[in-house]
Amino acid sequence: MASVPSLHPDASVSLMRAVIASSNAPLVLLDGDFTVIGASASFCLAFDIDPATAPGRTVFDLGEGEWDVPQLRSLLGATLAGHTGIVAYEMDIERSGGPLRHLVLNAQNLDFDGGGSVRLLLTLTDVTAARAAEKAREDLLREKDSLLREKAILLEELHHRIANSLQIIASILMQSAKTMNSEESRRHLHDAHSRVMSVAALQRQLSMSRVGDVALRSYFTDLCGSISASMIADQGQLSLHVDVDDTITGADVSVSLGLIVTELVINALKHAFPGRRHGAILVGYKASGPDWTLSVTDDGVGFAIDGDGAQPGLGTSIVEALARQLHATVEIKPSQPGTSVSVAHTA
Repeated sequence: MASVPSLHPDASVSLMRAVIASSNAPLVLLDGDFTVIGASASFCLAFDIDPATAPGRTVFDLGEGEWDVPQLRSLLGATLAGHTGIVAYEMDIERSGGPLRHLVLNAQNLDFDGGGSVRLLLTLTDVTAARAAEKAREDLLREKDSLLREKAILLEELHHRIANSLQIIASILMQSAKTMNSEESRRHLHDAHSRVMSVAALQRQLSMSRVGDVALRSYFTDLCGSISASMIADQGQLSLHVDVDDTITGADVSVSLGLIVTELVINALKHAFPGRRHGAILVGYKASGPDWTLSVTDDGVGFAIDGDGAQPGLGTSIVEALARQLHATVEIKPSQPGTSVSVAHTA
């Protein structure tokens, strides 16, 4: 195979100068004394260097001397001696009266003419804007974390105050009921007390939840546990069970579902088991794709929501309003024994 004739050293240097000068990347070619042999137009433009006077000067004399940095001298010297190279070395330079600039440097030792003449190729990238954007992003993340911590503290305090207020209201309603002579007035006050307690139970569960998706099984289990503890005096007489699948839903939807559950469970406790009748209430939830059904079933004597027969009561209005928000329908039917109330959503 015929050998390819090598270029004369001067021709090689001229060719290298031409290649570097035309490069879009900021490049500088140095000799063994760190004197500039050639520099790309992009380098001169980026760092305000006169392209006509750069060749023949050392890299440390460029500009106003901002390149005369001890770290750069040390690294170029080590690269020239063949001990190491500069790979993604970050360095700051600052010209008098100008902004601080963050650079990423790469340098390698070249022996391109085969005659042992050592050359250094220095590549520079200005990452000032990128570092500023990164710092701004980090500052924003720190600020966000601080705001989230403050929000969590305020939310915890808000939940605490709401819980205290609901307890006070419930106590006032019970005290007022005891002083009423009218049986109807006492009944209305007891109904109001039951609803305040249901809201208090729901609020306790929401205060323990996190903003975002909610696992309904654990949510309903905890909610019904709170209702049972606060409203079922004899756990041997009445029991409250949960049969819920693995559905995870948004926080807003879980609030509406929780309110429906508390309303239906309280109505079952009020009307399905007169005369200390024994029984059980089952809260169920099943989903298949976008379709789901929430049900509250008891094995009591049977009831209509709020027990008002053909006259819809407050409980009926609450459940139906919440169901409309969820684009669902309400159905009440006998469960033999007892009653089943279902709230169903179909796509």
